[in-house]
Amino acid sequence: MNPPIPKPASPSANLSASPRALRRAIAASAIGNATEWFDYGIYAYGVSYISAALFPGETADATLFALATFAISFLVRPLGGLFWGPLGDRYGRKAVLGLTILLMAGATVGVGLIPSYAAIGVWAPALLIAMRMLQGFSTGGEYGGAAIFMAEYAPDEKRGFYGSFLEVGTLAGFCAGALLMLGFSLALGEEAMRQWAWRLPFLLAGPLGLVGVYLRARMAETPLFQEAEAHRDDSPAGHGGLGHLLKRHRRPLLAMSGLVIALNVVNYTLLSYMPTYLERRLGLATDTALMVPIAGMVFMMVLLPLAGSLSDRIGRKPMWRFSLLGLILLVIPLYHLMGLGTAPAAIGYVLLGLLYVPQLATISATFPAFFPTPVRFAGFALAYNLSTSLFGGTAPAFNSWLIDVTGNPLVPAYVMIAACLCGLLALRFTPESAGKPLPRT
Repeated sequence: MNPPIPKPASPSANLSASPRALRRAIAASAIGNATEWFDYGIYAYGVSYISAALFPGETADATLFALATFAISFLVRPLGGLFWGPLGDRYGRKAVLGLTILLMAGATVGVGLIPSYAAIGVWAPALLIAMRMLQGFSTGGEYGGAAIFMAEYAPDEKRGFYGSFLEVGTLAGFCAGALLMLGFSLALGEEAMRQWAWRLPFLLAGPLGLVGVYLRARMAETPLFQEAEAHRDDSPAGHGGLGHLLKRHRRPLLAMSGLVIALNVVNYTLLSYMPTYLERRLGLATDTALMVPIAGMVFMMVLLPLAGSLSDRIGRKPMWRFSLLGLILLVIPLYHLMGLGTAPAAIGYVLLGLLYVPQLATISATFPAFFPTPVRFAGFALAYNLSTSLFGGTAPAFNSWLIDVTGNPLVPAYVMIAACLCGLLALRFTPESAGKPLPRT
């Protein structure tokens, strides 16, 4: 066990937000993450209905096309990061977050309004791709901005605890979307879902996005950004920018990218791909394949604040090391366990989630600490979105394709091990940030 992290007096104590402002910052940050993952939840749990309505061909081919379309949204995320990141560093976190949540919710609603393939032919998948790309572009600024907003408001000694609630929003949004899709399916029946009812959860993203805009409009800029604005000069470093970022911060960009590869391969395999895997590869009934991950995610939600608080005491790096090593050693046995039936599948998923929680709980405390305030948004957005687009959002389609090619249902476990090895290497170059103020300049 590592010794407790010392808690020196923070030089930013005079910048600390009031408890009320901190609670509002948590809500404003988490609602955007919930909106993003609400979209992922309804897409992942409604992929069979979406593929039948908007794509031609046999069910298996259409499902693969729908998963590939899900991956397409991630390919434009780096463009969103390149666009929104510098804007967030120059003009403020609040303005960017207000726009990104509006675009995200609008794109999700747009999916629910697309006419069927039978009505408009190839325009149906084309419009779906356009909506997914818009969603990916807006998310390129949303997630990093929300994590930074949370981190810059939180006190140094409790950043792990408060930051964990951003990921509570992640799982809450995903579970809400998944439960809505499942609830409509049980209430209205298979035929209604295939005909029209699959659209209803997508349309509900509109009100969710408006609530997020309202919450964020009432927030002030973060104390650290206000401080940076007061001392900004006209030098390249003063304005941040991509050129300065790439010249001065290559090492943290690479280190954070390595951690994100591990984080998101595990993340999208467990959250987005698992229902399809349990049903198509392991033969579980559709409703069971949907309920097992939901139960596991509720379990993870309970553990997230506890893990975040623990990281404030013992450090972020020990948490990551435990998670990465645990997944490397146990993912193959746990995948074997999930193949034994419904109850073993639930136990295996819960144990995988338990091993993943130390990573998920500490994202908002670990990643913003890689970069100083003038380039924090751009650095986070670039490293996070480039790695996510290449290795995260593509994981469901990549795993499905590899299983078809190899015939081996353990392929997702092997991919997860490779990603975690990459994360272990990056962890060696990651600074410990627990109990320390975020870097300023």
